[in-house]
Amino acid sequence: MVVRMRHTRAHTANRRSHHALKPPRLSKCVKCGELHLRHRVCLNCGTYRHRSVIDVAAALAKKEKKAKAKKLKTK
Repeated sequence: MVVRMRHTRAHTANRRSHHALKPPRLSKCVKCGELHLRHRVCLNCGTYRHRSVIDVAAALAKKEKKAKAKKLKTK
């Protein structure tokens, strides 16, 4: 089937002008000052809305322990 009325290049470009990706909106953490995504936990200090949600030190220790165990297992 042949398209009866083609769109011009300008018409197509005007429609696609809204397809560009926008940079993520970042906010500054109140506690540590690090940038983080809005409405998300700060991954640097683990706080959200002035409350501690994640124990970052414990999470980091668990991650290191897991990596060490994996490294020993592969040897």
